[in-house]
Amino acid sequence: MSARKWDETRAAERIQSAIDGLPLKDIEIKPYVRETSLENIPNAVAYRVDGVHLYADILNMKDMLHVTDVEGEICHRRTLRFLNLHYRAVHRILQKEDVVRVDFHNQRLHAVITKPYDEEAKRIHRAIAVGQLIIDVLARTGEDADHPPAKVRIGIDTGKALAVNNGRRGHREPLFLGEPANHAAKRAGGGNATGIYLTNAARLAIGLKSVADEDTAALTREEIAVSQQLAQLSSTVDGVVKDWKEDLGNLPISRFEFSGHTPPFADLDIETLTARNSRRQDACTIYGDIDGFTAYVGRNINDDTKAKHVVRALRVLRSELDAVLHEDFKGRKVRFIGDCIHGLLVEGTAQTTDTDSTIRNMVLSAGGMRSSFNLAIRKLKDAGTDATSLGLQIGFEYGPMTVTRLGVKGELIRCSVSRGVLTAEAEQGRCKGDETAIGALAYKSGADAVRTLFGESRKRKGLDYDTAVKELNAKSEKNASDARSSSSLLKAPSTAAAPYLFSNNRSGPAKPDGFA
Repeated sequence: MSARKWDETRAAERIQSAIDGLPLKDIEIKPYVRETSLENIPNAVAYRVDGVHLYADILNMKDMLHVTDVEGEICHRRTLRFLNLHYRAVHRILQKEDVVRVDFHNQRLHAVITKPYDEEAKRIHRAIAVGQLIIDVLARTGEDADHPPAKVRIGIDTGKALAVNNGRRGHREPLFLGEPANHAAKRAGGGNATGIYLTNAARLAIGLKSVADEDTAALTREEIAVSQQLAQLSSTVDGVVKDWKEDLGNLPISRFEFSGHTPPFADLDIETLTARNSRRQDACTIYGDIDGFTAYVGRNINDDTKAKHVVRALRVLRSELDAVLHEDFKGRKVRFIGDCIHGLLVEGTAQTTDTDSTIRNMVLSAGGMRSSFNLAIRKLKDAGTDATSLGLQIGFEYGPMTVTRLGVKGELIRCSVSRGVLTAEAEQGRCKGDETAIGALAYKSGADAVRTLFGESRKRKGLDYDTAVKELNAKSEKNASDARSSSSLLKAPSTAAAPYLFSNNRSGPAKPDGFA
């Protein structure tokens, strides 16, 4: 294994190159107008979009991952098929109802309703109707006991957001930055009860009363029926399910087949993966989320000059986080989820993961991300972009990981799902903007130096690269010293042994062919 390390000089050059490559004068903030396409948005362009954001969370995906006690191929195969079945159905709904699909990250869908233009209340009613259609359709798209119907929770908010391009070759899609996307996501993730949950802003916009707790006040059947009547969607539950079944008949989902990838993951081309060509092995997964970015967007979205700084900050910070993972530590970004990066890292062979090296290098990678993030914030400020209010929350975990693509040909999306992926996201979520958290399995499986570094809380404040290197090495050196001391205690002769004398014979092989 070649050296994996973060270098400040190299990082500084990358960051400066990213800043120089996106001067403020080249960034355009455009209004979103009728029939504007949000596909393939240029990197230097952002659209200010007034829309309704819908998040749909599949609540029982965690149950699918625990259908077996051991996290083996069976539960991963079932979970991926479960997601693929439901993704196909939702994709069909969004296409027919002219809804913008932003992202489908594992169990979580993000979509935006932009029509009818200039009529916020009608957009909200339409979002509610679409949300209920998703709930009703997914209740009927479980094939058997191994693939049950999905239990769905919908979150909805309304307002202005910035739409930028997210991704490169093969997986370019719009990304929406701002409060409505964030608040809708929080409502979808705000509990374990199914139903449709609106923010108070969305409730007031359609004449409903505000509520004390948005996460417990699901819309009533009567309220949903009003929205369905006003929206008049072209799709029906029976129609979508019928088309979905025909789609499965014509393009059946292949059996998910797994193989290990020869490390590092930096060499993995995710765009070549399919169900029959999926990857699965013990590895580390990481979530790095920019803390405070939603509020940062909210403060700057209505002013074009300020909004340009938002676009530049996002581009520079995300590209550097990706570079640390991919270039410095030979990991692989699975995808960006808004202002968050999700990635994988492994050391060893395709058949056998080197657990200690994998976890140690993930700790160092997390430290490198924080060091680069802090450096980028300073360099951005020097360039006139003040993003000092932002922080970085990092969470990672170790265990069996998958990576593949779901959907139909031409519309495949990246997917990496496992118990560890869910845990890493939860670990990131329990951090503040200067903290890094390690999952319980990574904590247990790592070396003593890793456990000492994170302590019993499994969380560390201000863990940058230099700190990680210093403390990991110090603990390792202490362990080696203790081992040497322990070994010396076994030697207890009171007098020196007589020296061993070699006989004065010819040196060289005893036989002509060189073997004794």
